[in-house]
Amino acid sequence: MPDGINLRLSGNWTVAAGAPRTHDLLQALQQAPAHSRIMFDTDPMQQWDSGLLPSLSAVIDYGRQQGVDVDRAGLPAGVNRLLDLAYAVSERKGARRQTRKKSFLYDVGTDMIDGIRATGEFIAFFGDCIIALGSWIKGRAVYRRSDLWRIIQETGAQALPIVSLVSFLVGLILAFVGAVQLQQFGAGIYVADLVGIAITREMGAIMTGIIMAGRTGAAFAAELGSMTVNEEIDAMETSGFSPMQFLVLPRMLALMLMMPLLAVYADLMGILGGAVVAVPILKLTAGEYFREVYRAVSINDFLAGIFMAIVFGVIVSVVGCLNGIKCGRSAQAVGSATTSAVVSTIVLIVVACATLTVIFNAIGI
Repeated sequence: MPDGINLRLSGNWTVAAGAPRTHDLLQALQQAPAHSRIMFDTDPMQQWDSGLLPSLSAVIDYGRQQGVDVDRAGLPAGVNRLLDLAYAVSERKGARRQTRKKSFLYDVGTDMIDGIRATGEFIAFFGDCIIALGSWIKGRAVYRRSDLWRIIQETGAQALPIVSLVSFLVGLILAFVGAVQLQQFGAGIYVADLVGIAITREMGAIMTGIIMAGRTGAAFAAELGSMTVNEEIDAMETSGFSPMQFLVLPRMLALMLMMPLLAVYADLMGILGGAVVAVPILKLTAGEYFREVYRAVSINDFLAGIFMAIVFGVIVSVVGCLNGIKCGRSAQAVGSATTSAVVSTIVLIVVACATLTVIFNAIGI
């Protein structure tokens, strides 16, 4: 037609058939001669469903942008009713997502911004924990003592089996590796030094921290995350209770108390594991082995491990509670918070261990 263009739609315009073919329609309109009217011919069309509507909407929007009249008389009655329903409410601004390809720099920048934001949240949350701890020292913190004793039991006595197994095996492995190498130089007795110093200064605390990250930190995140989803924390704040004092403080106190004790227990189990390997392989007596451990391990080594354990306890409790309280409002968010708590805690434990090791070496501990 001289003043308009007629779009003929044929075949199946269904989702199963690959509709919408929006790009083809718009390309045909742009390549057509100048026109002031757009019409539709749907007689050849065999089947249609909701997959047709996005294509027609794109044509209608194109007509509005170009100032071209769009005649919908040739469309089936059902299609016109659906279009009327679609245009009954105006589209919210920004509702359509941008589909442009994101560059590598965009991804890096987004990750950096997310990391900075997460760091800020951690620092703010840690500051709130310090304030809650100060209130506890002053005797003004509001929490249930029964919760504190329950958490102490869960993080202490109930954690002994897994701590025993892992620490014993770590000491056994260290002793075996040391025995194989040192025996070549006739220095097998120094396996006791290797196991004793490594376990008491580093491995006992760090292995206990990693175990508690996977066992207790995940439990904290899941428990508080479920409370967040069920809006229990919101109700607690509305009732005038501080979640930091009522929920976070008992967990932090329990781990600060139990982590050093678990670390001492892990040291003993690790040294015992080393004896199980060193005594039969190196033909040492148990007395010789334990005397060498006593001679090699200094009080500074022991205190360094205890201090690390306290720091790791704070990290496990703070990160676990932070991920639980900042959890989303769905079951999937609880799982994500639990995973994030474990991963973040292990990374922070390794970083803190490396940092403290350098500091201790610098000050001569």
